[in-house]
Amino acid sequence: MDPAERIEAASKFLLQSPPGEINDVLNDVRNIISDDDSLQAGVLPALREYNTTQFTTAEVPGHQHQSIVSEAARVESSGDGEGEDEAASQDRYWDPRSRTSFRFDHLSLESSEPEPIEPDSESEPFRVALETASLQYLQAHYHDGVTSVFPVAGSSTRFIIQIVANKYNPTNFWSGRWRSEYTLDLAAQTLTGKILLSVHYYEQGNVQLSTTHAVSLALPPAIAVSGGAGAAAKALALVEAEESRYQAGLADAYAEMGEKTFKGLRRALPMTRSKLDWDRVLGYKLGQELTNSKGVFGQPA
Repeated sequence: MDPAERIEAASKFLLQSPPGEINDVLNDVRNIISDDDSLQAGVLPALREYNTTQFTTAEVPGHQHQSIVSEAARVESSGDGEGEDEAASQDRYWDPRSRTSFRFDHLSLESSEPEPIEPDSESEPFRVALETASLQYLQAHYHDGVTSVFPVAGSSTRFIIQIVANKYNPTNFWSGRWRSEYTLDLAAQTLTGKILLSVHYYEQGNVQLSTTHAVSLALPPAIAVSGGAGAAAKALALVEAEESRYQAGLADAYAEMGEKTFKGLRRALPMTRSKLDWDRVLGYKLGQELTNSKGVFGQPA
């Protein structure tokens, strides 16, 4: 396998990394490449794609909250001066909540160089209302979640709502990530988007769950830019109802899987058709050892 093929293989592995485990995968693929400089340059596009599609979160410099790194947050491409190698791994994103743009390094996952950014004055009031409603929804339903609300460029009636929540538990060998993204189109009176869920369980095995749920809803007539905070709350109520239905559906599917699918893969009882009394197993073993230790007339063999 030539170096280019190795880089391509390493990039594919990185793009399939389970939640919170990309650094582990990166360390593993280093053995495939055996050249850190080539590895960094070769897999940078994959890291950039992974971070933006997985809604990697970044600390906003100078503020006490995180923002989502995504295509909706990108404000410009980098590579505009000194330090070409360093700049190649960086892009500039913005956090509408603090009206701040920042550089984000896709290798180190660090943010830097904050700059103020002025939002669109026409769409900003309703975007803020959506953001407030999204933060309230996040606080009620997610642990350590992050949400960002962006206006769609060139439109004062379209907005993107993104939510991400991560749970990493390497001690117990599992990790998970919830992502949801919605486009609210007030002109078309629609709410469209998708929910993506990834879970990895790897104790003495390797089991992954990856699901995608498409969302397409019609908005009530009352939801409009002029509706302000009330309209924004109603839009998030639609999100809440849809995500609750999806979560309930997953719970039902898991219950059915445990009761039917998994039970169909094995016998409910051993071939004797009776359950083994585990409390008596030690007694069985002890009796067998005593029997084997005696001769024909009960004397030690």
